[in-house]
Amino acid sequence: MIPAVATLTHQKEHIMTKPYQVGFGQRLINIPFKWLTGRGLGAEYRYVLSVPGRVTGKQMSTPVDVMTSGARRYLVSGYGEADWVRNARVSGQVELTRGGRRERLAVHELEEAAAAPVLHQYVEQVSIMRGQFIARHTDPDDAFLPDTARHPVFELTELPA
Repeated sequence: MIPAVATLTHQKEHIMTKPYQVGFGQRLINIPFKWLTGRGLGAEYRYVLSVPGRVTGKQMSTPVDVMTSGARRYLVSGYGEADWVRNARVSGQVELTRGGRRERLAVHELEEAAAAPVLHQYVEQVSIMRGQFIARHTDPDDAFLPDTARHPVFELTELPA
């Protein structure tokens, strides 16, 4: 028989984390991240995303992480259904800025099977986000399938001319 404490510990590891909410502290943290990223400093995968708000139409900006695999690029929502995710779905396009370079791109949300390997790469590269996921960075790609329901992944493509 497994002791009750061990069972609770094991189960706790597989409980989903709380939904992401941007509070005052996170807004303060985002200010230097946006400033540094806008100047090309910090992690190479970090960009400033701008997208019009789905209700106000006002341009909203936030730091985001972009994974690259070969020639393909993916926008990952490490914190789940954030406002920028809902805004990007409605808009169908986003603007990314890094180091003074600005690009407008189309976004296409990936299905679970295509998103799982991108989430795996994300958790390997952005180790600080590991606590937001059910799967561990040492797990195979398919272990990230349950995480795809909570962490949207968008492929970034050139806008049609």
